[in-house]
Amino acid sequence: MKGCKYGTHRVLGENVLPQPAKKISNDMNIYDNEILIDVQALNIDSASFTQIEEECNHDIEKIKSKILEIVEEKGKMQNPVTGSGGMLIGTIEKIGSDLEGNIDLKVGDKIATLVSLSLTPLKIEEIIDIKSDIDRVEIKGKAILFESGIYAKLPTDMEETLALAALDVAGAPAQTQKLVKEGQSVLILGAAGKSGMLCCYEARKKAGKTGKVIGLVINSEQAEFIKENDLVDEAIIVDAQNPNAVLNKVLEVNNGKEVDLSINCVNVSNTEMSTILPVRDGGVVYFFSMATAFTKAALGAEGVGKDVDMIIGNGYTKGHADVTLTALRESETLKNIFKKLYV
Repeated sequence: MKGCKYGTHRVLGENVLPQPAKKISNDMNIYDNEILIDVQALNIDSASFTQIEEECNHDIEKIKSKILEIVEEKGKMQNPVTGSGGMLIGTIEKIGSDLEGNIDLKVGDKIATLVSLSLTPLKIEEIIDIKSDIDRVEIKGKAILFESGIYAKLPTDMEETLALAALDVAGAPAQTQKLVKEGQSVLILGAAGKSGMLCCYEARKKAGKTGKVIGLVINSEQAEFIKENDLVDEAIIVDAQNPNAVLNKVLEVNNGKEVDLSINCVNVSNTEMSTILPVRDGGVVYFFSMATAFTKAALGAEGVGKDVDMIIGNGYTKGHADVTLTALRESETLKNIFKKLYV
């Protein structure tokens, strides 16, 4: 039997797509146009993992229980508070008859899914380990990729865990590469995080010597880190939830001028106005953070009279996996940082 290419046949009791659905079927008998994956690890979205961790008071057993509870209730790993998911790494176990021979996958291939866990049918048999420092959950379980689902075969020239760490946030650096123009000034909020560092790298590459990349971080240790590793031109230490302070710091390091582009990669809420306020009229604001409240952003920009283009961070843009893995291949510094922090 063939299902809808977008997975609506698995939505239970609603006329919606799988991502906004309250519950989807995680029956692991696949349709003819689905792919069954033997899952090794989940990379939980940073905003989601941070919320679960805080709710569970950093207790690993409680975090395990919460994740199992969410998947049991929803048929997928979608945080009910943030609405976000993450991605997974696994091995192809079975390919539906309609897809077999028509796609570049075969049984046994190792892949990372590049669609969110918030729409991916998932069944967890057991949580083996939780690596809370890198938002990774190692499991025994199965998942299903719909016909429309995007994925990346894991590269053979780097460790799987290294590739997974980067692919988890592949949309951000790829969108940065498209948005940044030579000579521009760019503010990156959350510059010392995983997506933030990749965005810094792409922004500096595109802005060139005449541009300026400003990284916003929360403490002097992070500021020194991104400066020492030559990821930014300027590092500012300021609370991302304090828009006036952010604006003043940006003006201080940018010759009294607002920036052309800001990119939000933080994993906490209430940072919308800190992303909007430092941007010039006619500039661009890119929200990659899943902790963004778009009502706050829209009404907030209107409230301060900012004529800026605001872009919702789409985790997918064509070629995003290649852009991200290329960054690790090009930059020994970036590769070593990712190995140390996320592998």
